Amino acid sequence: MARTPSTGNAHLGASSQSAAPSRHRSSARVIHDLMPYLAILPTLVTFLVLLGYPVALLFATSLQKFGIYELINHVTTWIGLQNYYEVLFQSPQGLPDFATVLFRTVAFMLVNVVLTIVGGTLIALLLERLNKWVRLILTSSMVLAWAMPAVTGAVLFQWLFDSKLGVVNWAISSLGIFGNYLNHDWFTTGFTTFGIVTLLIVWQAIPFIAFSLYAGILSIPKELPEAARVDGASEGQIFRHITLPALGPLLMMLVFLSVIWDFKVFTQVYAMAQGGPDEQTITLSVYSYIVGISEGKFGYAAAASVVMLLLLLIVLVPYIRRMIKSLEGL
Repeated sequence: MARTPSTGNAHLGASSQSAAPSRHRSSARVIHDLMPYLAILPTLVTFLVLLGYPVALLFATSLQKFGIYELINHVTTWIGLQNYYEVLFQSPQGLPDFATVLFRTVAFMLVNVVLTIVGGTLIALLLERLNKWVRLILTSSMVLAWAMPAVTGAVLFQWLFDSKLGVVNWAISSLGIFGNYLNHDWFTTGFTTFGIVTLLIVWQAIPFIAFSLYAGILSIPKELPEAARVDGASEGQIFRHITLPALGPLLMMLVFLSVIWDFKVFTQVYAMAQGGPDEQTITLSVYSYIVGISEGKFGYAAAASVVMLLLLLIVLVPYIRRMIKSLEGL
């Protein structure tokens, strides 16, 4: 006589069959939740290798007495925070104190950022209104300026402002408005030297800002400014109430990048005047280079670089949070 399965066994079989798909769905959900982290894992590993390790090594070096002797003899002498104390309160002989260099760097950075953002915004608005051929000529010229190496640009500006052969002195003298500027040396004071360096940096940085903002302007629906003009709004009102709010997140990101670039700029400043005249154009990056490379105080220079990095982070962290909030609101 055939035996029929019991009710208990049938219920157990049904439970195991329903548990298998449940476990499968649970594993699939875990994998789905981990996918964003797995996607950024290569970038995170690359970031830690290319940036995290050098920063850790820099911090370790800043805690050591590390000069030419230690480098040649492979000697490690830990001195704690002594390098940081010397950076903040005991500058090397012949160099300005750290507070002076910091103030000079921040002022230099602010001037460059403001001029770059304002100039880039104006050119972006101009590009929108030019005809095709004039826009092509202007954008081609800006691409050439943007692509020029920093050292090449510094040499070019040195020739432009040369006291004997410079075109600038000849042009100003030819106008006759400001008097005779022949044989005028622009590199005798820190103020005029910084002015020329600022002109170089802004000249090379404006194309990136202008192209980015121009792309942002093109993404604004044409119906919005057209409707505003129909309602009698002026171009200034259209810019304040339509264009500027639409470009807000992009503009914040460009300011963020400009602050980083201009705070740590080195090549143009050093190639133009090597920190002169009379150490009046020494910024934090030039200061770290002179102490570390010229004088062989690698531990001291590492401490100065760490302080520079911390100051930049302190300034930018609130800005980053604000920028992230603005992006989340889009």
